[in-house]
Amino acid sequence: MKKAEPNPNANRNIMLLTYVVLAAFLGMMGYFGYFLQIKSEEVVNNSYNARLDRLSDRVLPGRILSRDGQVLARTDVGEDGEELRVYPFGNVFAHVVGHSSRGKTGLESLGNFYLLTSHGNLLEQAVNEISGRKNQGDDVISTLDASLQQAAWQALGDRRGAVVAMEPDTGKILAMVSKPDYDPNPASLDISWEGMVEDAGGQSQLLNRAAQGLYPPGSIFKIVTILEAMREDPEHYREGIFDCSGVFSHEPYSIRCYHGTAHGLQDMEQAFANSCNGAFAELGLGLNLSTMSQLAEQLLFNAELPLPMAYSKSSYAMEEGAGDWEILQTSIGQGKTQVTPMHFAMITSAIANGGMLMKPYLLDRVVGESGEEVKKFLPESFGSLMTAEESKELTRMMARVVAEGTGSALRDAPYQAAGKTGSAEFEAGKETHAWFTGFAPADNPKIVVTVVIEEGGSGGKAAAPVARALFDQYLQQ
Repeated sequence: MKKAEPNPNANRNIMLLTYVVLAAFLGMMGYFGYFLQIKSEEVVNNSYNARLDRLSDRVLPGRILSRDGQVLARTDVGEDGEELRVYPFGNVFAHVVGHSSRGKTGLESLGNFYLLTSHGNLLEQAVNEISGRKNQGDDVISTLDASLQQAAWQALGDRRGAVVAMEPDTGKILAMVSKPDYDPNPASLDISWEGMVEDAGGQSQLLNRAAQGLYPPGSIFKIVTILEAMREDPEHYREGIFDCSGVFSHEPYSIRCYHGTAHGLQDMEQAFANSCNGAFAELGLGLNLSTMSQLAEQLLFNAELPLPMAYSKSSYAMEEGAGDWEILQTSIGQGKTQVTPMHFAMITSAIANGGMLMKPYLLDRVVGESGEEVKKFLPESFGSLMTAEESKELTRMMARVVAEGTGSALRDAPYQAAGKTGSAEFEAGKETHAWFTGFAPADNPKIVVTVVIEEGGSGGKAAAPVARALFDQYLQQ
């Protein structure tokens, strides 16, 4: 009987199947590793995760503290065993710390898993489990500076708007205020909840304006316009001379400077310092709209932001082929452009940090009941939004805004600040929104502050003094 010859096709098929199975196995292992390292925390801490409800049956939520040790949230237990979440600062940290009695928001949501995880003494935990007592959850130490948050809250006063402060070289969020605010303590929240949800008065108290409020950026957007001009003509972009009469005409359209101020003859650096609408409207007409759209995308307009909280996407709509009116408006931060204060604080942080954006974050570390560190959150780079040379040039021009231009509220400070003011029109017959974004010290940035005040008028007169209060507080601590 003749012996069967090996079938080379069958061998190839077996090897191919082996490789496919191996590749699938390696792919699964790779995804498993990715899930454990990157996605697991997000999934575990998701508010829809039923495991968190089970944890709350066995663990008393830990405290949320500021970076300087102030208690921002704690759980008190009454003699009857009833648990009550308490917020000692009331309205001051309402949006950023959040609340927990009507769903979880802010840090209450972001740190929920850690607050319901206990790293106490194992023997004590075992005894508590047997006796039916709850274990003490870990404490979350935030990046928030309590004194800076209070300074921002007080400086904003009873005006509607938002303030964001962060460290440009780490991404730590130091303060975040939004007004109108509310008292997150359960007794007060339960009384006011229905009215705030219905929002009959149009106050939008539950909206975190710092991260979710969308506003026309007004003249702070001139940072983007001048950066595009810088890229298109790095040798000569500063040299153009514009004669401002208070109104720039481009038939059949006209653009007015704030309150019709006539700035006279000025180059582009002076126009930036004086926030001259006419000069920037004319500049915009000569820019490449395609590359400007690309720059906006690079600066994270119309994009997901690396933020650990609920936020709104900023929008930039102007594309190649846009009409003259859209170009004129967009170049000075009007038109369809919308931005959140948090997003522009991130752009400003990149300028202050040599062009590199650090991912903003709010959780600094987690500590157990006895004070031992359980987890540490480290700064993480998002990527470069601009070159170091571009950030250096923008810093120099923003310092000139303070030294010679519209940022006069900071001119006599004991430090050199860099910034840009803005006054953004949003509805006919109403006062403009007031903006300021900047950092200090200009030569060694330690803190970035972005402020918007709804219907505040002049950014230099309304928003810049709020930023000054934060700079003073932080740099003189």
